[in-house]
Amino acid sequence: MLENLEFDDVEAPTIGLVADGTSWEQVQDHIKIAHHPLLVPKPDTGTYVGAYWAGTQTIVTEDLGPDQDQAIEDFRTYLLDRGET
Repeated sequence: MLENLEFDDVEAPTIGLVADGTSWEQVQDHIKIAHHPLLVPKPDTGTYVGAYWAGTQTIVTEDLGPDQDQAIEDFRTYLLDRGET
């Protein structure tokens, strides 16, 4: 489990904000246990992707861009459009 995870819970669904430098393996392990969506910074790109648990696997969005606030909004819309609340 990821420790010291911050959350954006201004609107549903709540999205966990992964810290820079967190390994993809740590992200996947956390999602398998906690089953809540995470906004993940892509190493060396300055952009974000969303990741969430869907039944038996981790789903990763396409690039959500470099602005964290916009990435959160876009990821939240993505999740709502797919019924992931």
